[in-house]
Amino acid sequence: MRITRVLSVALLALGLAAAPAAADSSPSPSASADGQAPTRAGTSFRTATELQQGQQATASASAGDYLYWSFPADTGQRPTVKATVKLPATHGAQTWQLDVYDGLRRRQACQYGAATRTAEQGASSVDLACVLRTVRGWSEQWANDPLPGTYYVRLTVVDLGSADLGKPVDADVRVDSKDIGGAAAVDGSLAKPLVPGIALKSEESGDGSKKAVLSSFGSDDGWSSGWWSDRWVWTAIGGVLAALAGIGGYALTRGSGRPSRVPPGV
Repeated sequence: MRITRVLSVALLALGLAAAPAAADSSPSPSASADGQAPTRAGTSFRTATELQQGQQATASASAGDYLYWSFPADTGQRPTVKATVKLPATHGAQTWQLDVYDGLRRRQACQYGAATRTAEQGASSVDLACVLRTVRGWSEQWANDPLPGTYYVRLTVVDLGSADLGKPVDADVRVDSKDIGGAAAVDGSLAKPLVPGIALKSEESGDGSKKAVLSSFGSDDGWSSGWWSDRWVWTAIGGVLAALAGIGGYALTRGSGRPSRVPPGV
């Protein structure tokens, strides 16, 4: 009976500990439905148009232009950037490329996805995709690991004929993330996320000029970099299972009490 009570209490604690882990594994929320998606792109890092995750950004440009957007990514997220370029009715073969940079403007490698593709002559559009590595809470200074903060998307054509230069094109860009959670957690965190101290907002003031302000990225609750992750929950679960295994092993090896072959007086 005592072993049964111990097992019941341990299983109850195991269920309570697993509940936060299940909540942490839910996908990251997308941008609010009433948020207006941007309809143009910047022309440099400094004028990159702000894009929230879950929004569908559009822009009209000319072949040969550099198009820039920026979006926030936090610890434990694995961002996926997708872009579609709609080409004119008549054009030659041309190659488009999608690049992603972190807050220090270091180019981030794609885990997988076609970040560079060639549209053959007469193709109506070309699709690009880049799945980044999971954003870490901390990294060595010499490493090129993705860290929490602002990320920049650059879309441009890298190879086209002179006859197609300047022809109108339309671009659609979308950023989504998958929450990896404690599977990618590391010990340590950044003092501050890698966001630009001064950035140009996408909106213009009444006189048509842009005002330099602090970057508006970030949620009301702040960035999630810190010591906590669901890895602690699974560590606690492992400790409970180890304790149960020890109790069960002791119960099996202890026996029923005094051996029958030993005389009562001994």
